[in-house]
Formats: sequence, C-alpha cells, structure tokens
Amino acid sequence: MKRNYSDRAEAGQCLAAALPQFRNSTQAIALGLARGGVPVAAAAGAGLNIAFGALIVRKLGVPGQPETAFGALAIHQGNVVRVTNPSFVDRLLQHGTCSEDMEAVEERERAELMRRVADYELCEADLTGKAVILVDDGLATGYTMLAAVEAVRPSGPAAVVVAVPVGSIGAYRALRPAVDSIVCLQTPGDFRAVGSAYLDFGQVSDEAVIRILRR
Repeated sequence: MKRNYSDRAEAGQCLAAALPQFRNSTQAIALGLARGGVPVAAAAGAGLNIAFGALIVRKLGVPGQPETAFGALAIHQGNVVRVTNPSFVDRLLQHGTCSEDMEAVEERERAELMRRVADYELCEADLTGKAVILVDDGLATGYTMLAAVEAVRPSGPAAVVVAVPVGSIGAYRALRPAVDSIVCLQTPGDFRAVGSAYLDFGQVSDEAVIRILRR
C-alpha cells in the first residue's frame, strides 16, 4: 500500500477537502472515534470550520490475537452499543476459542470504555437534526465504526456520514448500507493495515485526546 499521509492531521485535512458541502455549517459536527480518530476529526473540523468532538469506542479483540476484532463497543449519552459478527464468532468457537475468554475480553473493554468516559470529561453535543460525520484514522474490519453509527442513531441526527482516509474494501461494503453516505479516500486492493497508509502512525495517548478536546 502506498504511504500517502504524513500523519493523522494531514489525513484530516484531506478529508476536509473531500467534504466541501459541510464547510461553515452550524448543523454539522465531526466526531472522532477515540483515540486514533480524534486528531483526524480535529483537523477535518478545523478545515471545514465546524464543531468537532469525540466518541469513545473499543474493539473486541480475539483472545490471543487482540489485533483481530470479533466486534466492538461504543458509548454515547451513557448508552453502550455492542456489535459483533455472529458468523465469525461461531467460527472462533468451533475452532477452540472459549466463550469465557471472549466474555472476559468484553468485560475488560467495557471497563476501559467507562474509564475513558470518566477521564475525558466529555461534554456531548446535541446531535438532533445535525449531520454527524463519524471520523476515524481508517477502517480495517469496520466493527468500531458500525458500533459508533449505532450509538449515535438514537440521538436523531439528520444524517450519519462516515469519513475515513483509508479502509478495506470489505469494511466499506459492510458500512455502506448502514449510513447515509460514506467517504473513504482510499480502498487499496492490497490493504493490510490502517497504519500502512501513514508515515507517522504512533499511538494516540489519553493525554493527547484530552488536550485536543480542551481546545
């Protein structure tokens, strides 16, 4: 995969250029999936001159293979949404993964989700009637983004838009029916990992997220 973005901030600027219909809109907000999507959303929001914030999500990783997701959690206005791939979960169970281990993963991730809610001190915007642009640094399986979509829907947005710099073709196809529109700047056929599209893909810390949100 060609490396096209120097860092997440540049990726956010590229997204802003691809979303001119939202420029200067008081009825649009960019929500970055915390943690990696927050600096992307901040840059996109600044480029579009719209409000931005964060939505806390957690990937549910396969026991022993944490980078491979079997689902995800997201929280908005105190409501936790859980999304999984039932057919993938069934295959995992058939090949020896213990359901107890998967439940333990979910328990840990729910605890981490709630810890971040407390630490980030989020002041959640009213999404009613607004175009909500959900931003992440990329889509691998798409589970965390799908959980984010399901988390914001009950708030009554006018539209839910997914905006990412890069994503797998599979994730793009899975998300397309679930949202009003999706902007994915790259869907490379040789997709391996989100980080492959960046020169600088260092981990985003809690402190960095808090600093961005306090701006």
